Amino acid sequence: MRLNDKVAIVTGGSRGIGQAISELFAKEGAAVIIIDLLPQGEAVAKGINLNGGKAEFHSVSVTDKAAIEALFEKINSEHGKIDILINNAGITRDRTLEKMSEDEWDAVIEVNLKGVFICTQAVAPYMKANKYGRIVSAASNVGLRGNFGQTNYAATKAGVIAMSKTWTMELGKYGITANAIAPGFTMTDMVKKIPEEHFAAIKASIPLKTVAQPMDIAYGYLYLASDEARFVSGICLTIDGGTSR
Repeated sequence: MRLNDKVAIVTGGSRGIGQAISELFAKEGAAVIIIDLLPQGEAVAKGINLNGGKAEFHSVSVTDKAAIEALFEKINSEHGKIDILINNAGITRDRTLEKMSEDEWDAVIEVNLKGVFICTQAVAPYMKANKYGRIVSAASNVGLRGNFGQTNYAATKAGVIAMSKTWTMELGKYGITANAIAPGFTMTDMVKKIPEEHFAAIKASIPLKTVAQPMDIAYGYLYLASDEARFVSGICLTIDGGTSR
């Protein structure tokens, strides 16, 4: 029970890596608050509760500053604290540079970068008051090395890494750590849509010759959210089977 009695917010916790994080954290003793616009978050929370864990679901956009601030205030009031924030919510709108529309650029920046900023800004006062906090945000190995057709996505993920390093300096004296995780190809709904021949080439390019399962990434989040990582801050933990070596 590495997160026993912790209160953890997981944005984008309804499917894929976010669902794995939510279920793993609950198994490790945390009260999990799932924030997502996808309705299946309700079922994820229900499943956790039926299995003896603690979870609740809130349908709120991470881009809605007023709604996030109100929700975080409610969570802190009802639970007495907020220990962990997992900034996992994210979207893609892939297009090559010359074909990418301004709307496609703005949509990804709004969720993947601004949403992380809004949620972290909202949670910081509660963590500071409690002199404790774990902030772990979803980057990507794309944010370290770029990727064809992902100008917008790569920019947001590089930004998440830079923001995490900045928050380490600003919030560290309050007992708050800030880290990022950079997954490689992971078997999520997004990856399942890749054509088989392209997927086979991707798999072959990974030194471990396989892609990650969501739980492989979730265990990285568990470590950085735990007390075991009390002296780990400002890092980007890459979990991509050696692709970014």
